[in-house]
Amino acid sequence: MAQARTSQTLRSRTLRSVALLTGGMLAIPALAGCGADESEVTGQASAQDIAATQRQQVGDGGTLRWAADSVPTTLNTFQADADTTTARIAQAVLPALFTLDTNGRPQRNPDYVESAEIVEREPKQVVLYKLNQKAVWSDGREIGAPDFVAQWRALNGRNTAYWTARNAGYDRIEEIQKGANDLEVKITFKKPYADWQSLFTPLYPKDVTGAPKAFNDGARNTLKATAGPFRIGAVDRKKKDVTLVRNPRWWGDQPKLDALVLTAVPRDKRAGALAAGKVDIAEIDRGTADRIALAVRNKSTGGQQPGHGPQAALTPAKALRLWALANGSDEEAAEIAQATREKTAEAIRTYAVEQAGLRGIAVRRTLEPAYTQLALNGESGPLADDRVRRAVARALDRKELAETVLRPLGLPAVPPGSHLALRGQRAYTDNSGALGEQNTQEAQALLADAGWTPGGALRKPAPAKAGPSASPAAEDSGTDGKNTGRTPARAAEATSPALSRPDSPSGDGLYIVGDEGSGRGATRVLAPAPVTFEDLSLQRRADRIADVDGGTGTGRSGEKDAKDKKGGVTGAYAPAGTAAPLAAGGRLGKDGKPLTLRFVLPSGPGSESLRSVGEKISRMLKRIGVETRITKVADESYFKDHIASGQYDLALYSWPATAYPATDARPIYAKPEPASDGSLLVEQNYTRVGTDYIDQLFDQAAAELDQDENRDLVRRVDARIWAAAGSIPLYQRPELVAVRPVVLNAGAFGFATPRLQDIGLTKAAARKAGPPPVLPNPSASPSEDAEEGTEETSE
Repeated sequence: MAQARTSQTLRSRTLRSVALLTGGMLAIPALAGCGADESEVTGQASAQDIAATQRQQVGDGGTLRWAADSVPTTLNTFQADADTTTARIAQAVLPALFTLDTNGRPQRNPDYVESAEIVEREPKQVVLYKLNQKAVWSDGREIGAPDFVAQWRALNGRNTAYWTARNAGYDRIEEIQKGANDLEVKITFKKPYADWQSLFTPLYPKDVTGAPKAFNDGARNTLKATAGPFRIGAVDRKKKDVTLVRNPRWWGDQPKLDALVLTAVPRDKRAGALAAGKVDIAEIDRGTADRIALAVRNKSTGGQQPGHGPQAALTPAKALRLWALANGSDEEAAEIAQATREKTAEAIRTYAVEQAGLRGIAVRRTLEPAYTQLALNGESGPLADDRVRRAVARALDRKELAETVLRPLGLPAVPPGSHLALRGQRAYTDNSGALGEQNTQEAQALLADAGWTPGGALRKPAPAKAGPSASPAAEDSGTDGKNTGRTPARAAEATSPALSRPDSPSGDGLYIVGDEGSGRGATRVLAPAPVTFEDLSLQRRADRIADVDGGTGTGRSGEKDAKDKKGGVTGAYAPAGTAAPLAAGGRLGKDGKPLTLRFVLPSGPGSESLRSVGEKISRMLKRIGVETRITKVADESYFKDHIASGQYDLALYSWPATAYPATDARPIYAKPEPASDGSLLVEQNYTRVGTDYIDQLFDQAAAELDQDENRDLVRRVDARIWAAAGSIPLYQRPELVAVRPVVLNAGAFGFATPRLQDIGLTKAAARKAGPPPVLPNPSASPSEDAEEGTEETSE
């Protein structure tokens, strides 16, 4: 399960002001709503690469074979075992009231909705949908309010008989009514909900959502009615494919393809499937992309290049040794060697044939709407101390890590500046200044402040004193004896609820100056919570605070502070009396224990980029005295047995971007809560790092209907997530899609929702295509043996 699908892109929904550091304080400038060009703040999303073609230039007819990760176990996207193929089928056959554009922003889908807007805000939020009068289910019934009501009741969490993976947003609805006519749906919310556009996509017919049995079991293998440009023709689990065909009742632009076949092909088998013509389009990894580039570059040799593929492992010395063993007197060794030689020869022949077949394949590429992060497990051990987490983060050269993955692919290598949005999205702002840029000296100072010093691995801890003279560190160790690395004052601040009055400490031990909601355009400054021995140092740094708009950062004498320009962070400077940090590359310890972190990485094929990035991170951390113990584990156990269970200190995995961060991202960063058995309920927060104040900001954002205020809240919560240093975004993942060049309007989609009815073949290829696939009679009953036979929809 390396690097989401192969590299852990975890789907939250199917389950998701450049900050200036001035004198150690963070200033967030005015938002775009106050005069700045929005694109200057949000940046530009990476362009699609889909061979975009006007519909009239696309051929009519033909079948497109699309590699999928699986034949889905359910067709219900709201169930826990729904996967990416479930979502792809839903895009083709069910209503999506809102889709995403190329910048990852929601847009009304006119095929289903003529208008959708908030018509009342007080006393309660009311949303009015006006549906397309042509929109009907495949059984002829109009799409209308009964479908909305049934889906709301299935997903609002009140009826536990429904097996649903989520109810976010639906639980805020108070009632749903028919409007002035059958084409209007009026939804009243009991609590304001900013992400209302995320609801009812996909929309299922009331036949699926109207009863628990139909929802839980009936929609797993078939859908009684659909309403998309395609319908489900057949689900063949034996052949491992799903066939989608044109919906004869579709009222919009007719699909260019006769059929779309989703075929389950493992990622490590996709090069062979593409070469053999078994699929026309497939998402691929870096290794397969390199193979295709090599095949195109070396057409004269049939795509084969010495030193690449299976032949690369067969050195002259190894070949000679195998020959000698195969012809030696030891019969058993000779038999094994001969079998090895035959197997290697067959692999070389197969590889050469595949390379020849890959010469006609193109790779379309962009940045995927997902980012890979370094996760720091803050539940226990050294990383439970936020100073150690910040030190690890400050040791990383994120630009270098991004370039390692993206530059060889010709993609922009700009490290993400937000956990909650990516470049181009409206909520995006680079808030990484809340943590600070790479700085080895300041990272070492943070470690020294946390007590990790040269020689500390040899120094035994002093015995605890009894009575009132006991050390603060002992008091802070907690009932389990684990030292969190905080003074009593910091520990109290970290656990206290956030206060609403101005200049009061929030729940994560930071003051937020102006965080009381002074309106857009106000300067917000993050400063450390007061600790007696830091007062003098903080005062000196506060004297150098920069001008927010100009970012000129002058001190009392007007001189530029070069170090602050590079980026600092609260707590990045050790107080007076702290032991001097070690020289770069030395080893640190504390209380007789070395500072060593367990770094878990996936071991399977397709995870090469993750392992390369992990090794670079390990070297960067060594410069500040942090040792890492890299543990490579099987892909299938990487997430379940290590990430989700918390059996790691450092790990790499990815999160998808979302157009609705206040809803989708909250479970990822919510503060873990203790369960009755003493364990932690972490939702999707696998770093176990969170604060009450982050949760409060998420809640405020989810309820804020004003778009500018909502955007402000999302940015503020992201700055807090950066400061907590549990998750460090490293790079936006590459999206690599291999296609036959005759495929149009498909490839690397980026943020945009694919418009499946526009995908097709060139006119010449469409003319050569055979007739559409012959399917079983759609009125026939589905196969009783879902695992062995073919299932058809009854429509």
